[in-house]
Amino acid sequence: MPDTAHPFPAPCDRDAIAAAERLIRPHIRWTPVLEVTPGDFGVEAGSLLLKLEMLQHTGSFKARGALANLLMRPIPAAGVVAASGGNHGVAVAYAANRLGVPATIFVPSVASPAKVALIRSLGATLVIAGDRYDDALAASETFIAERGGLPVHAFDQRETLLGQGTIGLELETDAPGLDTLLVAVGGGGLIGGIAAWFDGRIRIIGVEPERAPTLYQAMAAGHPVDAEAGGIAADSLAPRRVGDLMFPIVRDRVERVVLVADEAIRAAQESLWATCRIVAEPGGATALAALTSGRYRPAPGERVAVLVCGANTGALPIRSPDAPE
Repeated sequence: MPDTAHPFPAPCDRDAIAAAERLIRPHIRWTPVLEVTPGDFGVEAGSLLLKLEMLQHTGSFKARGALANLLMRPIPAAGVVAASGGNHGVAVAYAANRLGVPATIFVPSVASPAKVALIRSLGATLVIAGDRYDDALAASETFIAERGGLPVHAFDQRETLLGQGTIGLELETDAPGLDTLLVAVGGGGLIGGIAAWFDGRIRIIGVEPERAPTLYQAMAAGHPVDAEAGGIAADSLAPRRVGDLMFPIVRDRVERVVLVADEAIRAAQESLWATCRIVAEPGGATALAALTSGRYRPAPGERVAVLVCGANTGALPIRSPDAPE
């Protein structure tokens, strides 16, 4: 049944997410959940689980939304066009390569060399446009107006939300009885899709860098607004404003948003490597930073999960080459 409480052109609910999951399943990985000792991360909680989405194809959750778009929408002869801070572009290039369609990807100059190299290796046409995501988006829109192509939005697209929401389906299957899930936020497609899946049945906490408080400011204003777009995770968590489609879902189904400093994000990266030998990019470690920095403190006995959502970085997160192995 359509969710008439939210202004979607079609449902973005559990049934729609489950249908999207069946469609993209042959092309994505069911990523594992790792249970760790909370004390190893300096956290007091009943249990702590990491959803390892950095093991997804292309190194981030974005492959889900990209594949949902390409499999659920008609693709013109001109192929697909995407703007991205990096990971979405890699994902669209991967999906296009897998399905045999042309792709043109626009990225800003802050995109990491690792992500740029991945996009090129997947056969997409790469265009570097401007310094931030919004610059790349504007350039992609001009390209589409002049040459055609199917726009695949990084977060403000129903199919993107549905694809990202399949993480919730997997997590609920593998880790029943969760109390809380921490999710990093950029444009909001990830947290929007997951929140639509859980539909208020667990506590969801959004986590953003202090220098890119897009959802934090939108929640305060009651609608999406422009925010600062900088910091250590600017290539993945700094789109300037969250999407219009995801906002009603998150407003009603996400408990709150917490902000973390760049230093806390770096420390979370280092902690993941030192404790579990998990390599995460800054955006991928941001949700964990809310726990390790104390910005979110679980209650005694609370069963907490953290989404580790991306690993496209060119360097291991080690503070010093002399650090003990």
